[in-house]
Amino acid sequence: MSTALVWFRRDLRLADNPALSAALERHEQVLPVYIDDADAESPWAPGGASRWWLHHSLASLEHHLRALGSRLILRRGGSLEQLSQLVTLTGAEAVYWNRLYEPAFVGRDKHVKEVLRESGLIAESFNGALLFEPWQLKTGTGDPYRVFSPFWRNAQPRLQERLANGQVPLPAPTALSSPGKLPDSASLESLHLLPRIAWDAGFHQTWQPGEAQAHERLQRFAGGPAARYREQRDLPAVDATSGLSPALHFGEVSPLQLVVRMQRLSASKPVAGIHANAEWFVRELGWREFAHHLLFHFPRTPEVPMYDKFGAFPWRARHEYAADLSAWQRGRTGVPIIDAGMRQLWRSGWMHNRVRMIVASFLTKNLLIPWLEGARWFWDTLVDANLANNTLGWQWSAGCGADAAPYFRIFNPVLQSAKFDADGDYIRRWVPELAKLSGDALHAPWQAKPAVLRAAGVALGQTYPQPIVDLAESRARALAAYERIKAT
Repeated sequence: MSTALVWFRRDLRLADNPALSAALERHEQVLPVYIDDADAESPWAPGGASRWWLHHSLASLEHHLRALGSRLILRRGGSLEQLSQLVTLTGAEAVYWNRLYEPAFVGRDKHVKEVLRESGLIAESFNGALLFEPWQLKTGTGDPYRVFSPFWRNAQPRLQERLANGQVPLPAPTALSSPGKLPDSASLESLHLLPRIAWDAGFHQTWQPGEAQAHERLQRFAGGPAARYREQRDLPAVDATSGLSPALHFGEVSPLQLVVRMQRLSASKPVAGIHANAEWFVRELGWREFAHHLLFHFPRTPEVPMYDKFGAFPWRARHEYAADLSAWQRGRTGVPIIDAGMRQLWRSGWMHNRVRMIVASFLTKNLLIPWLEGARWFWDTLVDANLANNTLGWQWSAGCGADAAPYFRIFNPVLQSAKFDADGDYIRRWVPELAKLSGDALHAPWQAKPAVLRAAGVALGQTYPQPIVDLAESRARALAAYERIKAT
């Protein structure tokens, strides 16, 4: 009987999985495989939070495969070596997988494909992660885009044309026939994805990884918050976002599934304004596409600024900023909105997007700490850590990347807090020692009158830190630093 291996990576779903669908269409037996190839992703191997999610997502995928009469074969080691062994053990004629676009994978996957084909096997990859391949969209001169707006103007009509022509997500299989004798599989526990120290209690309270859970979350979003997405998505205290970023990263849901769901939501018109809100949500998926477009065409950007002149930016030295970096990481900066965001990140493995921008601006501009320090911390602590999004976001915040915020745009965290967390509910949740403060005192306690602080049980420097930096002075310092490289 004709047998194919389906090499799962970050496409941990059964529905709308092009590699799986191709294998089922062309072969009688299909063997799902996941390989833990730690060396392949260096220097950006998954961080602790991502590994937590991966463990539970693999467990969920295995559960669903068993329900279809199959199972997931887990292996550890080099991808090519393990695939070759499995081909020999099963007599497989083909290997299918969905593409990844990070620099570490592009060359590796090309080599795997070449070697497998030289051995007489069918080796084919598919786009299961993006709406567009990174090389499909180009400027009028044939160059990659560096600015989002023209990129999305090019992408939108192409996407609408595909939808109008009836493109829909591929269905999930109802059964899977595997080889009669399955090769040995490592246990999920042997991959050592879970933390050795139980710091993940907040993750379990917040998340349920897996394809079924992703669609439940999508259903909840479409049934309520989607109708208010554009006007409420910047409010961190409001449950107004989809929370699907980790599911997207691990491929528990595809971007096409999200777009089609929003399209159907718009067509049904259950409430006024839903069409504009659904369009805005799809636009945010466009930013994800743009991030992958940039990473593919500028593969050095996870480590270096897109624009060379920023290589000379006068960041503070490590010994000068070490204590400030630690205070930022622990949510002990003395600036409530910053501390709320960083504590949310540590407890839940996620941070609201508006707050991500605020804490990133604070780190790179008010503290003059290199953006790579922030990128590495997010990489280790976010359950949705994605190299393309992480790189775009941090270079945008630092002012050194594509479509970057102008160098003079420095978020004032107090003004941002007052605007987007006006009632202070977000701060009170994550910084409970300030819970009895209100109004301006909550957003900037160092400016509050002593009597107000005493009445709220707040003692700056004791129950809550003094600010580690003067916001006005640090803004001036950042502007001066940017002026130094403007002329270079």
